[in-house]
Amino acid sequence: MGFTRAELESFRDVEVPDLVGPSLKLLFVGINPGLWTAATSTHFAHPGNRFYPALHRAGIIDREIDRGVGMSDHDRSHLLERGIGITNLVARATAKASELSVDELREGGVRLRRFVEEHRPAVVAVAGITAYRSAFGVRDAVAGRQPARFEGAELWVVPNPSGLNAHETVESLAAAYRAPAEAAGLPDLSA
Repeated sequence: MGFTRAELESFRDVEVPDLVGPSLKLLFVGINPGLWTAATSTHFAHPGNRFYPALHRAGIIDREIDRGVGMSDHDRSHLLERGIGITNLVARATAKASELSVDELREGGVRLRRFVEEHRPAVVAVAGITAYRSAFGVRDAVAGRQPARFEGAELWVVPNPSGLNAHETVESLAAAYRAPAEAAGLPDLSA
């Protein structure tokens, strides 16, 4: 599946539904949907994004998900059954996260607090240190487990899986994502 630039642009500002179920243990938080994500209605969907390969490598999921074409209902069920959810700081799709304002990120941080209060995951993993710092005004935050709880959840900041984050690999992302998955008590981590 491929899209022309014009087709992708038609998805600008589209919102992608959160992936969340009743047994939420681990909530991954992206910055905002990209245009490919909006086009496929699948979080972290750009073909160059390493999110699902890293989850698979870490043993968090037991199958490959073809992010370029979007998730099947079976894929979504698999994530939900494992207690995994996905949301974003900012709901609207853009070509690049750099198109977001600091005010949008801060508003997204407020929305995320309400979301976590409502859905009660054990662990929240925000993907992207710069977005986390902007959204919550924590300029000296470092990646990894954060010292304070977040609306009752353990809080982690993990690397952004975008292909634009060139210094990360599938292996380094898998290690970074496995730690919050273990903290959330996800079963069968077999990587």
